Amino acid sequence: MRKLKNIELNRLSIEEYKKADKLPVVVVLDNIRSLNNVGSVFRTSDALKVDKIILCGITATPPHNDIHKTALGAEDAVDWEYYEDTLEAINKLRDEGFMICSIEQVENSVSLPDFNTEVNEKYALILGNEVKGVQQQVVDASDVCIEIPQYGTKHSFNVSVTTGIVLWEFFRKIELE
Repeated sequence: MRKLKNIELNRLSIEEYKKADKLPVVVVLDNIRSLNNVGSVFRTSDALKVDKIILCGITATPPHNDIHKTALGAEDAVDWEYYEDTLEAINKLRDEGFMICSIEQVENSVSLPDFNTEVNEKYALILGNEVKGVQQQVVDASDVCIEIPQYGTKHSFNVSVTTGIVLWEFFRKIELE
């Protein structure tokens, strides 16, 4: 097997990406501290054609060298907005018809493999702070909480890893419908 060259990958230009159909998913970052994590979320969101990213609270915004280091330019392709208050952002998304889904370990959470996407539904995926997770008030305002099953000694994934796992599952389920 021969590794493909970048030119053979047929990637979209930024202009083509902006015009392309997107996954009906918005990623909401609730007070993410690490700019490397923010950059990674941009890069993963670009790869899976997420509609946009909403950055909230202390989450840094582009342009920033530390975001660019891991985003590698995806911050220029993926649309984004900033809100100081995460609840304000999710209330706007709810008004726009999005189902609000916090990715968090809570009572009565739905296991990610068991979560069923619906045709014509739009999803806002809320991902929380690296230490405290999604704020309780945001969990309380969510339509559903989704949990990634874990079987080792640790109780959480890095937020950028979580984003990748959840987005891939949504992409896979929505693209197969």
